[in-house]
Amino acid sequence: MYLLPSLLTTGNLFAGLYAIIAVMNANYVFAAIAILVALIFDGLDGKFARITNTTSRFGLEYDSLVDVVSFGVAPGILIYSWALSARGMFGSAVVFAFVACAALRLARFNAQGNSQDKDNRFFIGLPVPAAAGVIATLVILDHHILRLGREVKPLLILGITLVLAFLMVSVIRYRSFKEFGFKKGRQFNYLVISVLVLMLVSAAPQVTLFVLFVGYAVSGVLEPLFHVVLRKPGVQSVARDVNDTKE
Repeated sequence: MYLLPSLLTTGNLFAGLYAIIAVMNANYVFAAIAILVALIFDGLDGKFARITNTTSRFGLEYDSLVDVVSFGVAPGILIYSWALSARGMFGSAVVFAFVACAALRLARFNAQGNSQDKDNRFFIGLPVPAAAGVIATLVILDHHILRLGREVKPLLILGITLVLAFLMVSVIRYRSFKEFGFKKGRQFNYLVISVLVLMLVSAAPQVTLFVLFVGYAVSGVLEPLFHVVLRKPGVQSVARDVNDTKE
């Protein structure tokens, strides 16, 4: 039981290494898919360890080291070879910023996980796998749909990479969904939502996956703004009038 989570983490490492090798062979779509596969392994090892109560300090450190490879180094090499190699040292500096911020984000998570951040409902900063997911799905979306030109693609990737690097080391809170539960009486609603999401992924996987990852990346920024708007007196009075009408 204690071995299985580490085996899943090793699968994560294998997928990340395969992504790096695929980039070296200019197979950018295969590299992006391998990063997404690494995301699946990364999600499974933590859930399996919690379900079987086999979490350990070794597993946490091993998982973080593997995440640096799969979601830091592999996406960084993919970004550089796919879009930024023609930008010289500036492109290299941007890639270094992404990889360094990913490593810093993971180190901060390990350092603060058991001391400062007691609220399991939120992550501090954009999780590194989510940032890697944005990069991977963007590569797949561009290959199948966008077809970005040589002049547009480097500028767009530079901006996206720097924003992701900033979000990873920021103090913006992102929902972890660890405390997510099915509220009583709403099981049918959750079922309908799940079916709709599966339909969208099946119909247009490139677009849907990219929208999901980007939506999560911006959710940490937009959610506090949404709460600020709701706290305004005018909005609160409208909300109270609507509730009174319903009653």
